[in-house]
Amino acid sequence: MKINSYRELRVYQAAIEAAMKIFELTKTFPKEEIYSMTDQMRRSSRSVCSNIGEAWRKRRYKAAFIAKLNDSETEATETQVWLELAFRSGYISQELNDELFAEYESIIAQLVVMINQPEKWIISPRK
Repeated sequence: MKINSYRELRVYQAAIEAAMKIFELTKTFPKEEIYSMTDQMRRSSRSVCSNIGEAWRKRRYKAAFIAKLNDSETEATETQVWLELAFRSGYISQELNDELFAEYESIIAQLVVMINQPEKWIISPRK
């Protein structure tokens, strides 16, 4: 099956789902967190998705493709850190923290596979 758009990538679909869960979750956070934890969690979770989209458009350039996927991976890890802080602050349950953390571990694993095998994704120059 040929993938024609980043929106068809399983990793993108998982990242969008996770970002939407983060969005809904952060609606329940205390108002004093709106410009700190809420904003940062939403930003990092959304950056995972946007960097996957940007990587897709940079497939002509192996180094740029890998760099954008690396950015996505680091944003996913940042989101995991914010999840732990939300749990330790008492804003989310251990169960929810574990569930979302595992979703981001899966996203990271998929990104690492793409990073380690860029030749499966990059566009070869036309001859």
